Amino acid sequence: MTKYIAAIDQGTTSTRFIIFNHEGNIVAVDQKEHQQIYPKPGWVEHDPLEIWERTQRVIRGALEKADAEASDIAAVGVTNQRETTVVWEKETGRPIYNAIVWQDTRTDAICNELAKGASTAGLANAVSPLNANKGQDRFRAKTGLPLATYFSGPKIKWILDNVSGARGRAEKGELLFGNIDTWVIWNLTGAHVTDVTNASRTLLMDLSTLDWDDEILKLLGIPRAMLPEIRSSSEVYGSAKGALGGVPVAGDLGDQQAALFGQTCYSAGEAKNTYGTGCFMLLNTGGKPVPSKSGLLTTLGYKIGKEKAVYALEGSIAITGALVQWLRDNLGLISKSSDIEALAGTVEDNGGVYFVPAFSGLFAPYWRSDARGVIVGMTRYVNKGHIARAALEATAFQTREVLDAMEKDSGVTLTALKVDGGMVFNELLMQFQADILDVPVIRPKIAETTALGAAYAAGLAVGFWKDYDELRANWGRDKEWKPRMEASARDGLYANWKKAVTRTFDWVS
Repeated sequence: MTKYIAAIDQGTTSTRFIIFNHEGNIVAVDQKEHQQIYPKPGWVEHDPLEIWERTQRVIRGALEKADAEASDIAAVGVTNQRETTVVWEKETGRPIYNAIVWQDTRTDAICNELAKGASTAGLANAVSPLNANKGQDRFRAKTGLPLATYFSGPKIKWILDNVSGARGRAEKGELLFGNIDTWVIWNLTGAHVTDVTNASRTLLMDLSTLDWDDEILKLLGIPRAMLPEIRSSSEVYGSAKGALGGVPVAGDLGDQQAALFGQTCYSAGEAKNTYGTGCFMLLNTGGKPVPSKSGLLTTLGYKIGKEKAVYALEGSIAITGALVQWLRDNLGLISKSSDIEALAGTVEDNGGVYFVPAFSGLFAPYWRSDARGVIVGMTRYVNKGHIARAALEATAFQTREVLDAMEKDSGVTLTALKVDGGMVFNELLMQFQADILDVPVIRPKIAETTALGAAYAAGLAVGFWKDYDELRANWGRDKEWKPRMEASARDGLYANWKKAVTRTFDWVS
């Protein structure tokens, strides 16, 4: 009998391998950071070979810590930073360029051209709904997404246009594309696959057919042959090689969808918010995509085996935890990320300071690539404690903006918010989050819900867990924060935040 399920959690700043038991408790974890590469302002890259090397190291590390062998693992799931784009040689496995990270804004010109109604492949515009000048929403009806630098499709096009010989090689079938899930699974098993959740983040997949859209591929000049096969989020894709030799690789979910699944949000109307490098709120909307009129993304929630796909509305915020890292690494305001809470706790309030971290433009609900970060409300009274507090409050304010949009689109009023990710152990932030939302905020017993969701998907595929009820039984409440702020104070703070956001607009011309 195999004792465990495992997950590879490949995130923006680090890679982890976590081994879980049947109750969903962590048996062992190993984690390694990888380099963040910033070649130019607005450009963010990773080395895919370094990520793969780190993946192999954490697998070996966690197996060692658990005193386990591959034969103890029933299956492994993969979860990943979603839109980060890799193109590599089919024969050698060598990337032709660094991975272009989801935060990267270099594809701004491509997105602007597409928004004007142009075919960036240099093709004559045929008469088609996609060629109508619909601006940023040109592909939204099909993909659920606005035209934005965030997504993979324009990043693929940039690589094909800018790496010598790449387009010709892609057309000959010599190159493969994948988000990081595909890159990891290909290296683990040799299978060139992705799942519906990751495919829904490329700007290339039709939400209704769950297949690549030929018309969009033509407009972007992306050969279909380089794209992975789209599969469900829970099925056996192949057997692992290396330290996991023979273990079925059987789960694949983008990180935010994995957290939704790990938080057991299996009913329409259930939502979670993950606090990581960025912040991502997902609301399960059931078996049909819900179009957003409020700047949210319509995306896949998950698809388990042959079951019907489940859709979600998502509010994506680019910079939350990354702002704390910025205060640590760029300004030296703190020596380690966890110091932020103590520093913010040295002051009673934000001292009138608002920090809008639009380092990569603004994501939901604005989608403004012309925005850049601002700190406003500064006086001589302000000290580093106020800056730290304003940085934490920025996460809570951005989450409130997304929740407002979600309630408007779905007609569902949230009664509580399930939270997960690294920042949920920051008591000051979680209390302020409950105050500014005016709903209870609930942290589960197992806060590593991203990796857990990928493990659940893999476990369902191989029968380690039999159904959703068994997974729901694993979920438990660790802590709840109840709102305690006066309505007038909440409204005043939020109004000032909204005013601060407007100061970020139109910075990049």
